[in-house]
Amino acid sequence: MSSQLQTKWPATRAEGLRRLDAFAPKMGAVYKAQRNYDLGPENRGGVSVLSPYLRRRLITEEEAVAAALSRHSFAAAEKFVQEVFWRTYWKGWLEMRPQVWREYRVGVERDRARADRYGDLGAALVAAEQGETGIDCFDAWARELAETGYLHNHARMWFASIWIFTLDLPWRLGADFFLRRLLDGDAASNTLSWRWVAGLHTKGKNYAARASNIKKYTEGRFDPGYALTPNPSPLVEDGPALSPTPLRSPEPLDPSQPSVLLLTEEDCSAENIDAFPALDWRAIGVLPLANERSQAAVSAKVADFDRGALTDAADRWSAEPKWIEPTPEALVAWVEGSGARQIVTPFTPVGWVRDWLDRARSDLAEAGVVLAEQQRRWDRTSWPYATAGYFKFKTRIPSLIGKLL
Repeated sequence: MSSQLQTKWPATRAEGLRRLDAFAPKMGAVYKAQRNYDLGPENRGGVSVLSPYLRRRLITEEEAVAAALSRHSFAAAEKFVQEVFWRTYWKGWLEMRPQVWREYRVGVERDRARADRYGDLGAALVAAEQGETGIDCFDAWARELAETGYLHNHARMWFASIWIFTLDLPWRLGADFFLRRLLDGDAASNTLSWRWVAGLHTKGKNYAARASNIKKYTEGRFDPGYALTPNPSPLVEDGPALSPTPLRSPEPLDPSQPSVLLLTEEDCSAENIDAFPALDWRAIGVLPLANERSQAAVSAKVADFDRGALTDAADRWSAEPKWIEPTPEALVAWVEGSGARQIVTPFTPVGWVRDWLDRARSDLAEAGVVLAEQQRRWDRTSWPYATAGYFKFKTRIPSLIGKLL
């Protein structure tokens, strides 16, 4: 792990809890007033910067909302609480529409092939990724992302809008660029946020980056003037209506089976999931899948953070883990070598970890091994309401809090 990353992003639950506690006093009026201001990587006092920890559930959404409401009224902390629930909404929405993720993955490779085939598009893509477009704010954010693995949420929206509507680059390649570099890169939040900016999530409603907005909310750090395309039209893609499908039910645990615990980046706090029944634990394994984010190269910072988070997760089980080579054969060999018949893992939502485990299921079934998932109450309770737009989901937040906290 790089020294810079160790200094700025210790990948532990203890660090996530420390940051949560430190920011909790600001989750009310301060966050509401300052959350839209991107004042640079050295001045993040108005936002929590908790997303890399929430992404891997080193800290949980429940803990973040509870911290806010322990210090502020719901009315005062509403903006912060809503942002936490945005992540939950995105997860539930994609979970009921897994075809969106599958189409994105296929589309990324199709767009990458076009960039390889057409020189002008390939050159424009390289310039954007390296921060050499000549648009000062965009180039600064591209470099900041490469150097830190993080961008302010408002900057992400501006960046995506400029990528799509001013630079005229494929939105999926922008989403892939973020996913390969963001420490908090998430299949649902990342893919659906780019679709939202493009105008594909809410049909006919896109997000347009405006120079005046950038100047205001960077306090004059950037003023792109007339460099941005004014009033761009939303993208249009053909396809069937995205009606929600039933949520997937995890394979239940069998308490009579000798079991192994499998940890992935999807949940690095398995010890605080709804209590496991008494199980005959044989081993604990760690499956690092950072490189499954993309067919292209994934940032070393992302892989380092994943490895740190998984190490910390295993340490909290007071067990010496087996780091499993990410092949189905290695996974089966580890389970069989432990004498177990059941893999227990936290629920894996739609994304690259689920894709990998789905590919391994036939090998596991052939070996007589069951893959059982333990789902958090937070997800079971919240996801069913992510059937339409966020603002409909948002009306449910007070009642969800009543059920969950």
